[in-house]
Amino acid sequence: MAHLLVVEDDERIRTAVIRALRDRGHAVSSAGTALSGLQVAVEERPDLVVLDLGLPDLDGGELLRMLRAVSAVPVIIATARDDDASVVRVLDAGADDYVVKPFSAGQLEARVRAVLRRVAGNDTGPAPVTVGALTVDPRSRRVTHAGRPVDLSPKEFDLLAYLAARAGTVVAKRELLTEVWQQPYGGSDKTVDVHLSWLRRKLGESAAEPGLLQTVRGVGVRLAEPEP
Repeated sequence: MAHLLVVEDDERIRTAVIRALRDRGHAVSSAGTALSGLQVAVEERPDLVVLDLGLPDLDGGELLRMLRAVSAVPVIIATARDDDASVVRVLDAGADDYVVKPFSAGQLEARVRAVLRRVAGNDTGPAPVTVGALTVDPRSRRVTHAGRPVDLSPKEFDLLAYLAARAGTVVAKRELLTEVWQQPYGGSDKTVDVHLSWLRRKLGESAAEPGLLQTVRGVGVRLAEPEP
């Protein structure tokens, strides 16, 4: 059983799609706007998103771009737009498949199965990293500490994942600004400091009593098990 998210503003269509997918054994969440859909996607981390393009607050293509900035979740576009330009645009933007309304429940289900099989077969992303009681999974963008989930913002996760991939190595703040914030010129170390402070708080640490996140004065920061 997969956890699916349906983002569709037409209540009649949304209800029918949810019912059809649940009848086929899936757990289904839903949203009627782009921004609420993004929130559900970030908070619930579904296995796949079924996305309409004609949303009332933002175009679905813009939501797809926002999703791709924070997640690799598979996305099937389900829309009435059937012109080649629309199809090519969303596929180039990172959609995994495209189905044109009206479509049958069986057709959508078949596409869901196919995309999930393809994603499972190509799941060659970086493996989870464990440092002490902390585990960072780049593929699912999940973090646990002492067995408990840690709720991070997208940028907090990006920062922690970058440090986890280099566990035990001191990383300069300039490098973090360049690689995590894409600010090769200018930018303030304060940006990094603030996010490190937030991360420490969520991990039950502080600058005065560091644990896994260790500042090396004048050099940078590293993620490592604390020395006894």
